[in-house]
Amino acid sequence: MGGGCAGLHQRCYARIMPTPEPHHRERPNVLWIFGDQHRAQALSCAGDGNLHTPHIDRLATEGVTLEGVSGYPLCCPYRGALLSGRYPHECVPGHEKRLPEDMATIARPFGEAGYRTIYLGKWHVDGFHESTGRAALHTVPRHRRGGFDTWLGYENNNSQYDCYIHGHDGDSEVERYRLPGYETDALTDMLIEQLRRCAAEPDRPFFAALSVQPPHGPYVAPAQWMGRHNPARIELRPNVPPVPWITERARRGLAGYYAMIENLDWNLGRIREALAELDLADSTHIIFFSDHGDMHGCHGQFAKTAPWEESIRVPMIIGGGVPFYDMRGGRSDALVNYVDVAPTSLGLCGITPPSWMAGTDYSSHRQPRRPAVSEPDSAYLQLIEPTGHRNSVDRPWRGVLTRDGWKYICLEGQPWLLFNLREDPYELANHAHNPVFSAQRKRLHDRLAAWVNDTGDRFTLPQL
Repeated sequence: MGGGCAGLHQRCYARIMPTPEPHHRERPNVLWIFGDQHRAQALSCAGDGNLHTPHIDRLATEGVTLEGVSGYPLCCPYRGALLSGRYPHECVPGHEKRLPEDMATIARPFGEAGYRTIYLGKWHVDGFHESTGRAALHTVPRHRRGGFDTWLGYENNNSQYDCYIHGHDGDSEVERYRLPGYETDALTDMLIEQLRRCAAEPDRPFFAALSVQPPHGPYVAPAQWMGRHNPARIELRPNVPPVPWITERARRGLAGYYAMIENLDWNLGRIREALAELDLADSTHIIFFSDHGDMHGCHGQFAKTAPWEESIRVPMIIGGGVPFYDMRGGRSDALVNYVDVAPTSLGLCGITPPSWMAGTDYSSHRQPRRPAVSEPDSAYLQLIEPTGHRNSVDRPWRGVLTRDGWKYICLEGQPWLLFNLREDPYELANHAHNPVFSAQRKRLHDRLAAWVNDTGDRFTLPQL
C-alpha cells in the first residue's frame, strides 16, 4: 500500500511540477576543475577542521563523491594518463617526460562529438626540463597542445604571483603574457570569460578544463586567505610523528596550503555563480579533483611520490548536471583512478569512450539512467621512475588498492607495505612482514601481479 501511494504521489507531482528542459538536455557540458597536490583529506566535508570549503562541500552535497585515486602520485604521469586515458607506462612514464605527439587526448572524442574543447592553466606534459631554464617561460608548440580548440596555459610554474600564459584561442595565437594578480583568481577570470562565449553559442556544448597550480608549494595565498590560518593552531593528523622539526615544518606548510585551498574553493563559488547567471548550471557537469596529494609530515614524509593515503587519495566529486535532482548523490566506494576520469566524463555526455582509453566509465554512479559497466575490484598504483627530488621516494614501487579496504605495496623484489584501511585509516600498522597476514598478502600479491600483466607494465615482483 505504501508503495502504491508513493507511486501516485510521484505521478501527481510530475503533472504539477514538470521536469524543466535545460540547455543541451541531450548533450550536456562537462567542466573539470582541478588543483595540484590537493589531498582528499583536506576538505571540511572530509572532516578536516583546519579549513572551511563551503562551495566544495555544497558540490559534494548536491553531487556524488567517489574514491579518488592518484595511481601515480606525481604531476606529469598523472596528467598524461588523465588526458589520454592510458596508463603512465604507455604515455608519460616519469617527471618531465613528454606526451607522445601522435597520442590522442580527451579533446578528440569530445571534438568528434561536436563539442567545443577548452584547456586553461597548467599542462606539464611537454617534457621541458627545469635544469635548462624556467618552465613557466617555455612555449608549448600548438601541435603538442592536445588538440583543444582553445588552449591557454603554461608548462609548469611554481610562482603563483608570477604566472605566464600563452597558447591559442580558436584560430588566434596568443603571445605569452603575465597574468595579473594571483594565479587561481586570474585563471578563474579566464574560464568565466570562456563560459560567456560558450553561452553565446547555446547549440554547441563544451568540454572545459581549469588546471591551477595551487595548492602546490610554495604555500602562499592572497593575504585575506593567509590571515585565516595560524601555524601554531593547525591540528596535525595522528600519523605525523611528534618530532619537532617535522611538526614545525608541517604546521608552517599547512597554514599556507589550507589558505590556497580556501581560495580555490572561493573561485569554485565564482564559477558556479557564473554558470547560474549564464543559464548553464543545469546543463553542466562539474568534476572536481586533483592530480595527487601532499604528505605534509604524515609518517615523517613530505610532498608526493609516496604510496600512503595522503599522497594517493584525491578529491573526486561529480556535481551539477541535468538537472541535479535527477542525478544520484551521496558517496560511492568506486575507486576512480587517473585513467577513469576521461571515460567517465565522456559517459556523462552519452559518448562511448574510445577503445584506446584503458579506464572505466563510472558515469552511472552519477546518472542513474546510464548503463552500469563491469568495474574493477581495485586500483593499480605505480611509481615507475623516481624523480630523485628531496622528500620523494627514491626507488620504484607498484601497488594495489582494493575496494574492500586493503593496500599492498612492493618495491622491486621486496614486499614493503600492507594495510587494512578500514580498521587502520592512518596506516599505523604495517602487516607486510607479519606471517599472521600471509594469506591476505598472497591474495593481494596475486592481484598486483595480474595488474602488472594486464596493463603491459614491467616490474620485478618479489617471490613469496
